[in-house]
Amino acid sequence: MITVLSGGTGTPKLLQGIKELIPHEDISIIVNTLENDYFAGVYVSADIDTVLYTMADMINDETWYGVKGDTFTTHERLEELNCPELLRIGDIDRATKIQKTLLMKTHTLEEAVEIQAKNMGIKSKVIPMSNENSEIKIVTDIGELEFHDFLIKHQSEPEVLDVVFSEVKPAEKVIETIENSDAVIIGPSNPITSILPILSLDGVKDALKDKYVVAVSPIIGNDSVSGPASKFMKALDIEVSSVGVAELYSDFLDAIVIDNKDENLKFSLGKIINKVIITNTIMNSSDAKINLAKNVLDGIV
Repeated sequence: MITVLSGGTGTPKLLQGIKELIPHEDISIIVNTLENDYFAGVYVSADIDTVLYTMADMINDETWYGVKGDTFTTHERLEELNCPELLRIGDIDRATKIQKTLLMKTHTLEEAVEIQAKNMGIKSKVIPMSNENSEIKIVTDIGELEFHDFLIKHQSEPEVLDVVFSEVKPAEKVIETIENSDAVIIGPSNPITSILPILSLDGVKDALKDKYVVAVSPIIGNDSVSGPASKFMKALDIEVSSVGVAELYSDFLDAIVIDNKDENLKFSLGKIINKVIITNTIMNSSDAKINLAKNVLDGIV
């Protein structure tokens, strides 16, 4: 069994490749919940829903948020009523979020997601990293911002000075899922706001030390493939490169997958970890996703 640590961008693309190569029931995905919050009265767990839609072949793979072919009648009507939403939520996507909100009145988030995954016909396990609500603040040159305000309202433009998030307890199945895995893949999601929150959970790093762990770097050269990861790494004094990613995961990392353009980093990375896999990491086609997944899986011993 393979366990994947995931955020909402980057890693779902890799999951599209992985699920073409191994049985879905052999895949477990532990998903970041740091950014979860209520919007317009519904509970939004963006990264979890992106993974659910990816595994159910419903994802809008142009935006990597929401459902492909969705309509936005409710969102548009709310704007007409002078009740605009910060997030642009589609109608089908909203139904998923309403169901999750209602389920969470009597179930944990972990249980709610399990019910939704089953309803979507997903055979893989999708596990929220925690059932507890997190808080995250982005400290910037224009003040302290809520994560979604930074990301959406301010389009990730302010200079980031610090990233602060609260500690939460791991969901019930997180540690045992890692312990029962043959290997763990850290996907190419934001190392700071997607992966580090999972790694910060009590017991996760210790569990990873006993497993073969391979990470896919979300950095090429000195910038992130997408999103503000490079800004967050710089704010925390982490080198914005695949070397910085390897150092962040060095306590338990066995192998790292980097892009062809970073081949010159092989020697530096070799001082940190035992195995460096060099391939194309830009997943701009189905073939590219499958090829990257194959390289990742082939790197597992």
